[in-house]
Amino acid sequence: MGRADAAGLVAGYVLDVIVGDPKRWHPVAGFGTLAGRLERKLYAPGRKAGALFAAVAVGVPAAAGWAAGRATRNRPVARATITALATWTVLGGRTLRKESRIMAAHLEDHDLEQARGRLSHLCGRNPDGLDESELARATVESVAENTSDAVVAALIWGGIAGIPGLLAYRAANTLDAMVGHRNDRYARFGTPAARLDDLLNLVPSRLTGLLTIAVADQRREALRVWRRDRNDHPSPNAGQCEAAMAGALGVRLGGRNVYFGRSETRPFLGDGPRPAAAHLRRAARISGVVGALALAIAAGTAGARR
Repeated sequence: MGRADAAGLVAGYVLDVIVGDPKRWHPVAGFGTLAGRLERKLYAPGRKAGALFAAVAVGVPAAAGWAAGRATRNRPVARATITALATWTVLGGRTLRKESRIMAAHLEDHDLEQARGRLSHLCGRNPDGLDESELARATVESVAENTSDAVVAALIWGGIAGIPGLLAYRAANTLDAMVGHRNDRYARFGTPAARLDDLLNLVPSRLTGLLTIAVADQRREALRVWRRDRNDHPSPNAGQCEAAMAGALGVRLGGRNVYFGRSETRPFLGDGPRPAAAHLRRAARISGVVGALALAIAAGTAGARR
């Protein structure tokens, strides 16, 4: 069934490239709604409740994926079809690249109002008062991190574990976005989900960094910045991607990020100027090539499985 999984991964990736995210009734959004209801039932300000929440919310999609794989173990066409649909569901590469280009167009037109309004499509930072360079920086950092989260990691787990890997990874990553915040409500409850997401992204984030370096015009500079700065980021995974992207683009990332209700000051990554609109288009191109390379690795991994 490895070949059917590989074919499904390729087909699902092509669907994402051509079609992108569904406009309505997105399965990931539906999962988020159900996970929100489960959270309200299980919430308690402690890690034990958070662990139960993460186990159920990730375990159910994983079990559903396992059941689908089991039911199609002798039906390669059906298995490839289900794998393709699951892959299309969990990927977000086309949307990520599209948003980066839209932001680039707003900044090229010096339309800060539109650019600030669009930032929520990429990250959860408060856009009020951000100038062009800060909006560009937020976009580059989001593209770098989400190339791993929304493309590479999903493909790699699909290559390793098939349909259960695809669904379990996307569930864990969605939970981290929902409850993995360092605020009063989720400081302890959200820790298990955040740690699970960190664990599942350890290898994909480093692979994303290496692939970004491989496709960079200035590979030596990208490698130098990645080796020097990747562990300075507070996230064990985001720094791998952002440092490589900073080196590949020749820009400096990091600084003060203001969210709704909190702020963080992150170390600088890279040595160049602050990003500008032109860097957003280059970041989108790099993200696309990295995704294609990750697909080749994932499909090869799936094809090697029995």
